[in-house]
Amino acid sequence: MTLDTRLVETLWDAAKFYNEPGFIENDPILIPHLFTHARDIELAGFFTALIAWGQRKTIISNAKELMRRMDNSPYEFILNSSEGDQRALMGFVHRTFNEVDLIFLVNRLGELLREYNSLENIFFIKSTSSIEETLIQFRRTLFANYLDSNRTQKHIATPEKNSACKRLNMYLRWMVRPSDGVDFGIWKSINPSILKMPLDTHVIRVVKELGILSDLKGDWKGCLELTNIFSQIHPSDPVFFDFALFGMGVNNRNMS
Repeated sequence: MTLDTRLVETLWDAAKFYNEPGFIENDPILIPHLFTHARDIELAGFFTALIAWGQRKTIISNAKELMRRMDNSPYEFILNSSEGDQRALMGFVHRTFNEVDLIFLVNRLGELLREYNSLENIFFIKSTSSIEETLIQFRRTLFANYLDSNRTQKHIATPEKNSACKRLNMYLRWMVRPSDGVDFGIWKSINPSILKMPLDTHVIRVVKELGILSDLKGDWKGCLELTNIFSQIHPSDPVFFDFALFGMGVNNRNMS
């Protein structure tokens, strides 16, 4: 599918309007921006992305609370916290994500960080040029030898189940896209050109309203279809338009 020139101009205008620091204060990406060290940024971003469903105000509030429970030092906490330290995590809940999931992930990521040093290295244990393979491998690594973690596995999406993997794709956008005041660009293991569009409900609605894909579904196939369209416009950075589409959706603005 080829988009008409006027629509392409609208998308570029929206991206220029929304892709700037003034719009992050009401977005979950605010949380990793509270940190300066790369290890803290990637972990704060991961846990924030993991609970990024529901009202943004609640997501931000709960993510700040979670960081507070980790002494606002997520890397140090996850790497070295004792069972006693982790009592601070008891009672945390965001919708269906609760202390059971949180403590499992803290302990499992601690194990992996002691072996691989960074969350980036855990995501990219195997070199790949495929986001699909990256997400599948990450989930397999995270739950390897933990067959009794079914409830927590539900919070880590995978293309193997045809999930759009919205939150993980959004997280990868945060870490991989070039630093522009919104995203961070601290992960260098892959090129931004292979990132996939996060299919938020706002994004899906705007895409349909603009006539880009009238039958877009919120699954992995839909994620690939939409990404392919934006790859034609901006081959080196197709998810550049994600923050703009989301902004247009939540602000009910069509940029026309």
